[in-house]
Amino acid sequence: MEAESAEAGRAGPPAPSPAPLRVGIDVGGTNTDAVLMEGAEVLAVHKTSTSQDVTEGICAAIEGLQGQQRFVPGAIAAVMIGTTHFTNAVVEGRRLAPTAAIRLGLPATASLPPLTDWPPALRGAVGEHVFLCHGGREFDGRPISSLDEAEVEAVAREIAGRGIRTVAITSVFAPVDPQDERRAAAIVARGAPGVAISCSHELGRIGLLERENATILNACLVDVAAHITGALARAVARAGIAAPLYISQNDGTLMSVEACRRYPVATFASGPTNSMRGAAFLSGETDCAVVDVGGTTTDVGALVHGFPREAAVAIAVGGVRTNFRMPDLVSVGLGGGSVVRPHGPRPEIGPDSVGYELTQRARVFGGPTLTATDLAVAGGRCAIGDPGRVEGLDPRLAAAGLELIESRIAELVDRVKTGPDPVPVVLVGGGSVLLGDRLPGASRLVRPDHFAVANAIGAAIAQVGGETDTVVALADRPREQALADAKRSAVERAVAAGARAATVRVVDVEEVPLAYLPSNAVRIRVKAVGDLELARAGSGDTAAGRRRSP
Repeated sequence: MEAESAEAGRAGPPAPSPAPLRVGIDVGGTNTDAVLMEGAEVLAVHKTSTSQDVTEGICAAIEGLQGQQRFVPGAIAAVMIGTTHFTNAVVEGRRLAPTAAIRLGLPATASLPPLTDWPPALRGAVGEHVFLCHGGREFDGRPISSLDEAEVEAVAREIAGRGIRTVAITSVFAPVDPQDERRAAAIVARGAPGVAISCSHELGRIGLLERENATILNACLVDVAAHITGALARAVARAGIAAPLYISQNDGTLMSVEACRRYPVATFASGPTNSMRGAAFLSGETDCAVVDVGGTTTDVGALVHGFPREAAVAIAVGGVRTNFRMPDLVSVGLGGGSVVRPHGPRPEIGPDSVGYELTQRARVFGGPTLTATDLAVAGGRCAIGDPGRVEGLDPRLAAAGLELIESRIAELVDRVKTGPDPVPVVLVGGGSVLLGDRLPGASRLVRPDHFAVANAIGAAIAQVGGETDTVVALADRPREQALADAKRSAVERAVAAGARAATVRVVDVEEVPLAYLPSNAVRIRVKAVGDLELARAGSGDTAAGRRRSP
């Protein structure tokens, strides 16, 4: 026994088990980026052209990771994917389901019916199936009018008769009191069996028209959501991965595939958000500006406590104003593929771009088109393609072009700053090689490792969030109690969404007095986030499978 105890003492504590493996993928309009991560370590990265077939593209991305770093598919604990498919469907007006829009608010709100401010083409794509009914609430929860169940039953019969399969229900001040929407949804479900129902209190914030628009957009994407999520799940399964699949949301957090099928609009602008979250992770900066330079555009936003600052105003998607969570971004048509036109001492650059054809059309790749990438190579900022092909380029043209690029991006950084002082700036995206080591308005420039795939890394490290947005009458309860209730609600929602309770923290609190309302009313918004609860996949010693064979 003594010998055994001595041996145990010499052996020391058991080695810590490795962190769960996870795969992050970002499907962009031009490129699909993928990363394999173990804890905070990036094991492999892969960039490939986005394919029209979702399944093939995801499979190719995962195969690319295998080529960089062999791993056992059964050892993957989770796959996180960001995609632009839902945004593109709205912008292009394709595959949108005819949708019934039910608003509960009569006798108020009749002067501006649903779909009023929609572009004609998009309004025609979803059909003008508009129904106004009694119901809705005041800001403090008092009813505008009683919900007329017989009226809603008649609407449900009309919906069933028209063969409409998806319904958007919006009630005035539903985020304050959602019971009218819930009752109406139950009535519609009985009267029109099988329809998919979207309720505004689950999607948008205070603000009737924008919240209603977001709800209608969500409802009309039901077919697209079923198709895309099914394709993503099949692609992951084909790669031999049985781990849970999560989809990136536009606030930098994750949701399940099932939630994505119900709330596809939550993915809008998730690509830039992933890049900003990846920038925070790779650089260690939590409060800074992020410059994401792609092949066609440059997006600039601000990080606050490690998360993208959210837009305080309505954001238009496909010409439709919405008010759900979206990052506060400014963009310009400037990227690595931007076309350069020499005009005197200062060239004209963009906004047109060769995009995914960069490797065929840029001069450094033997093509005929002078691009921003050619200027960067000629100026010695990067070695891409064959530098010899731009040796004859006028150095003054290259210098003037790179100076113009820097000044335009510096203007965007200045627009996202909240004060006059210089701020740290993190550069990500493959096109960030266009920039040098200094930028006006930046206290320092940070170009972290793996900057070209920051979007996929942002997807892989994303957390789970919960949010509360409500209007409270402080005449009825103390301010401290109202804030505490809102924080508790946000934390509970994060845990319900899959966050590990011990890791959840409140990251943002916004309190806005509403002087135009009585009873000392304030609007309170609280956001909480936590780490995803991940089970360790696989069994036994999987390290040999994760590491490349010698």
